[in-house]
Amino acid sequence: MILLAVSGGIDSMYLANRARELFPGACFAIAHCNFHLRGEESDGDERFVRDWAERHGMEIFVKDFDTSAHAASKGISIEMAARELRYSWFASLCREGGFEAVAVAHNANDNAETLLLNLLRGSGSRGLRGMQKESARNIGGEPLRILRPMLGISRKEIAGWMTAHGESWREDSTNAVSDCKRNIIRNEVFPLLAEINPSFIRTLNRDMEHFRMTDDIAEEYFRNCGLNMEEGVDLRKLKALKHWKYVLFRLLEPYNLSEETFVKLVELLESGRTVSGKVFQSPTHLISIKLKTISASPRL
Repeated sequence: MILLAVSGGIDSMYLANRARELFPGACFAIAHCNFHLRGEESDGDERFVRDWAERHGMEIFVKDFDTSAHAASKGISIEMAARELRYSWFASLCREGGFEAVAVAHNANDNAETLLLNLLRGSGSRGLRGMQKESARNIGGEPLRILRPMLGISRKEIAGWMTAHGESWREDSTNAVSDCKRNIIRNEVFPLLAEINPSFIRTLNRDMEHFRMTDDIAEEYFRNCGLNMEEGVDLRKLKALKHWKYVLFRLLEPYNLSEETFVKLVELLESGRTVSGKVFQSPTHLISIKLKTISASPRL
């Protein structure tokens, strides 16, 4: 049993229409989120998806969210709030309904957008991997299996198939408004890249495959170094490693150290000056160096 996340847009309707080809032999149900962010348009999306599910004899689950209130209470963006709400609900549905996984309609264009967003925010080598065809997200201590069967399919190919087969979908009017980073990339940056290289979507997705292979090597190197911050890291052992700066970056990554602070720490370790007693702060932790050992502790 696979849960299909269907918003009513062209990508998710492609997923719904081709689910039996994408997952041969599987059984399905539809999950639709009404985030109530676009008034009647949101309610129209819900009616459209309900009608489609009824015509195709597919069970449907619908959830209403007060997305704006959730965003305000958490102090996060609307986009992040919607993501938190839907994946938490998907996890509950999978657990309670016995679904093996949730399938989402991310495609090759979405993956290219994610790559550029990761580059702009500075996510390290792992951010260059893009999305994966299958991943697990921890929701309240419980893993949610997420399937992305359309990562190799471009939005142009999706539109071509839907049009050729006379399938309908709903248009989200907010997608045409460049009011968030992803929409700016989609509406303004991508057309410029297409002028330089009409096949840039395929090129970027191919590059992400190469980045994943390279990052797998780096991940293996990091795991085999035998160091962890929980026990404190001996700086002599750390600096004996050929790629110690990368290992230090990975060790400190969970502690939210800014890039500027990390650079200062590296410069200090390279300088040869006495470092014992030095403390570096992040919003959540203190990174302390005592007796040639570096460790992390929560800020009080």
